[in-house]
Amino acid sequence: MLTRSCAGSLPDVGEEPQTVRPSGPGRPGGALPRPPSLPPRLADPVPVLAVGTTLWLLAFVTLLVARVGFGFDRPVWLWTTLCGAVLGVIGYGIFRWQRAAARRDPRNSQRGLGL
Repeated sequence: MLTRSCAGSLPDVGEEPQTVRPSGPGRPGGALPRPPSLPPRLADPVPVLAVGTTLWLLAFVTLLVARVGFGFDRPVWLWTTLCGAVLGVIGYGIFRWQRAAARRDPRNSQRGLGL
């Protein structure tokens, strides 16, 4: 015969699960404190997009010079680096589009875009 003496047992069918909320000083009603916001230099994606896109473009130019000048024939690498650079430019365009939309109407946009 099973008993419900185990502390971590599952509730029976039809029982309401009990929620445990930490309480203490400064936490009225068991509300958790808000986490601190990120510093602006960590929340801004522009440097990451710029550095990543630049590295892809630099790799593309390096492989293009190696192919034309030295006969290094790895077309998959060449096209992969070009796609990386193009996708970086597209990603930056989407980011600017979202930021412009947030500036126009902040009620319907994402929060935390560093306006």
